[in-house]
Amino acid sequence: MIPAISFSPKQAEYIKNAVHRWNGKIGATGSGKTYLDRLWTIPYRILQVKDKDGLVFICGVSKSTIERNVLSPMRDLWGEQLVGEINSANMVYLFGEWCYALGTEKVSQVSKFRGADVKYLYIDELPECHPDVFAILQTRLRFSYSICDFTGNPKSPTHYVKKFIDRTDLDLYVQSLTIFDNPYLSKEFVNELCKELEGTVFYDRYILGKWKRAEGAIYLKFANNPEKFILDKTPPLMMIECGVDFGGNLSKTTFVATGFTFGFRDMVVLEAKRIDVNSDPETLNKYFVEFVKGVYTKYGKAFDVNFDNAEPILGNGLYNAAAKERCNVAVYPALKMKILDRIATETRLMGANRFWVMRQASNVITSLSEAVWNEKKPDERLDDGKTSDIDTLDALEYSFEKHSYDLMNAKNESAIEKEKYKYVN
Repeated sequence: MIPAISFSPKQAEYIKNAVHRWNGKIGATGSGKTYLDRLWTIPYRILQVKDKDGLVFICGVSKSTIERNVLSPMRDLWGEQLVGEINSANMVYLFGEWCYALGTEKVSQVSKFRGADVKYLYIDELPECHPDVFAILQTRLRFSYSICDFTGNPKSPTHYVKKFIDRTDLDLYVQSLTIFDNPYLSKEFVNELCKELEGTVFYDRYILGKWKRAEGAIYLKFANNPEKFILDKTPPLMMIECGVDFGGNLSKTTFVATGFTFGFRDMVVLEAKRIDVNSDPETLNKYFVEFVKGVYTKYGKAFDVNFDNAEPILGNGLYNAAAKERCNVAVYPALKMKILDRIATETRLMGANRFWVMRQASNVITSLSEAVWNEKKPDERLDDGKTSDIDTLDALEYSFEKHSYDLMNAKNESAIEKEKYKYVN
C-alpha cells in the first residue's frame, strides 16, 4: 500500500532542487528532514539506480540508530515486504535492493567502506560521522550517476561538516531548516520546545538550525537562579537510580542518587557525596556501601547503580561489596551517552521546569552553577580540574542517562511545578 503523500513547502523545495551529486538537509530538530527521506528520498533514489552497477549504503551513527531513525519508521510507512530488517551481514532489503546498513561513528568502520563502489549513499546524522569515515565515503561515489543524500543537526561553525558544505567546488546542494519550516508540528509542541531551550546554544541549533558555538555557562537558567530549582521536601517518587564516577589524578570519586516522579514527569537529584581524599579500593567500597545503604534507608526503594564503565575493576569491586553487605541495589556499567546529549537532556528538563535538586545535594548545585564550555574546544565541557566539579556532573548524568528517552517523551507537565507549594519550603 502506497502511503498518502503530503509535502511541506520546504520538502517540495528539496525534491525540486536535490538533483546534485551531494544533497543534504541541515537544520532544526523536528523540521521534517528525515521524514521526507523515509517517505520519498530513499525509495525514489533506490528505484532510480535499481538496475545499475554499484552498491547502496544506508549509514548512520550506529546500526541501532539507523533502525530507530530510518528503517523502523519507514517500515511503518511502506510495510515489511518493501522494508526489511538488518541481518547478521549488515544488509537490509529495501524496495527490491539489498543494501548495506553501517554505522559511521567509529574510526574502526573505515575498513568496511574500502573497495566499495557506491551508486547510492544515504547518511543519517552526518555531523556525528567520524571524519575519517566520511573521508573514505567521499571517495566511494565512483559512478557518474552516484548520489548521496544526508541529514543532520548543526554543531559548531568550525565543525568539519560545516567546512564541507561551504565548499564551492562541489556538485552540492544543502537546504537549511528551522523548526518553523514544519507546518505539521503542533504550535503547543513548538512553543514548549522553544521555552525549554531558550537562552542556550541548543536553541540556536535545534530551533533555528544555526551552526552556533557553545560559549559561557552551560546550564544558564540554573546558574542565573539556582534557588528556583531547589526543593526542601521530597516529592512522591516512582524510582531511584544512582550514578558513580571514579576519581583519578585531579578528580574525585562521586556518588549521586536521582529520583523520578511517576511517568518520568520530573527528575529530582536526591543525594550526592564526593570523596575528597584519594582512597584505595577497599575504602572506596566502604564509602559506597555507606552511601547506598543511607539512600535506601531514607527513601525506602531498591535501585540500580550505574558506574563509569571505563573502570571495570573498580565497578566489580562495588558489585562485590554490595552483594557482601546485602545492599538493596543492582550494579551495572553506565551507558556513557555522548556528553552533549546528556547536557541537552538536562537543559530541556530545566527549561520545562521538570528538573529539581534537593538542598542537601549541595555539590550538585555548585557543579551545575559553575559548569562552562571549553573556549578552546567546540562542544566540550571545560574539565581542567579546578573551574568546576565535572566528577559530580558525570555521576549525575550516569544516574539518569538510561532514562533520557523516557524523560524526553513523558507528558510535558511537571507534577512538582503543578503542586510546588507542597514540596518547596
